[in-house]
Amino acid sequence: MRFAGLDVHKKEVEAVVVEETGAVLLRQRLATEGEKLEEFARRHLSDCRVALEATTNSWAIAGILAPLVKEVVVSNPLRTRAIAEAKIKTDRVDALVLAQLLRCDYLPRVWMPEAETRRMRQRSSERANLSADRTRVKNRIHAVLQQRLLQPPVQDLFSQRGRIWLERLALDAESAATLGRQLGMLALIEQQIAELDQELAEAAYQQPEMKLLLTLPGVDVTVAQTVLAALGDVSRFANPDKAAAYLGLVPSTRQSGHHCYHGRITKQGASHARWMLVQAAQQVARHPGPLGVFFRRLLKRKNRNVAVVATARKLVTIAWHMLKNNEPYRYAQPKTVQAKLSRLRVRATGKRRKGGFAKGQARPAHYGSGARTRALPSLDQIYAGEQLPALAAFSPGEEAMLAQHGVTAYAACIRKSHRVRRSSE
Repeated sequence: MRFAGLDVHKKEVEAVVVEETGAVLLRQRLATEGEKLEEFARRHLSDCRVALEATTNSWAIAGILAPLVKEVVVSNPLRTRAIAEAKIKTDRVDALVLAQLLRCDYLPRVWMPEAETRRMRQRSSERANLSADRTRVKNRIHAVLQQRLLQPPVQDLFSQRGRIWLERLALDAESAATLGRQLGMLALIEQQIAELDQELAEAAYQQPEMKLLLTLPGVDVTVAQTVLAALGDVSRFANPDKAAAYLGLVPSTRQSGHHCYHGRITKQGASHARWMLVQAAQQVARHPGPLGVFFRRLLKRKNRNVAVVATARKLVTIAWHMLKNNEPYRYAQPKTVQAKLSRLRVRATGKRRKGGFAKGQARPAHYGSGARTRALPSLDQIYAGEQLPALAAFSPGEEAMLAQHGVTAYAACIRKSHRVRRSSE
């Protein structure tokens, strides 16, 4: 068995091949191009285990090498201390250290996502970049107005009323041209976001895991896709605490002797997924279920930021159990989750379900009275209609938890269908 270390850069790759004794057999520098990497692997790496550090293009290189070599190991650069803390650090040294660590089985490796997870991560990153571009363009439009001492008459400048005001705004030729260019860029970015969101919705509708995550409070398609792309296969996490630590939502710990200090969260892993979870946790404050009770109880003792981050970690914990057990969220609000799942179905397939009374169904007692009501199906009926797994009955321990949180009546209500009066317009 031979071992190879690749120090990968944008334009060049430094390669070192060593034998089992550690003696260097080959050193070569080549361009970071698919054809040259494939040719090099066929000529020199067919019987090698290959190591490289995780970087921007490492997954593309790993995909090229995987069919041609014995094994590809991608290491965590933050944990490769022999390279990070070396006194002499060059490409030749780094490549050799990677090969020697792999030979001694001391290389801290990372999980290699499959092709579908890599595609999900690329889409998630692209969606985040487009959203950031949209925010920058909007800020520039606000700056154009502020420089000309113009105050919009609406709170949201980019609402329908705000856009009409922008179109009718009387400006000099130079200002109108500047504003027109920014509005043109905004329209283009919003069109690209809409097209990407359509692709995400169509992909999400075909993934049962995405539908499961949509039942969580505060989680929409974008959040669910981002979290699922970051976690990948949840079976690789032994417990939900490992999943939360992977996303950097656990407190840092410094312990020495009898002293133990817990500080801020580690903020390791996918920063965008962590940010999305924090935004989702903001929506839990008014949820009537156990998750909302957890948030409000913590808010009485801690500041809001601590409560939000703790709730984000709780969302990861619940998501891990849901994905592992293939079960939707048990305490979702029927009306909200029905709206989310219906929007996803309509956006992905264009199919709307017919309302009204089914054939053979008896008319309600209030029929003809003039009272306007609407049916609220139970959570079980909603999940069955969307082909989601059925909910199990509450266990004795679960009933005790619900009683402790004071949400027994809510948990019983959402499992029953009923009709409510429509609000008058």
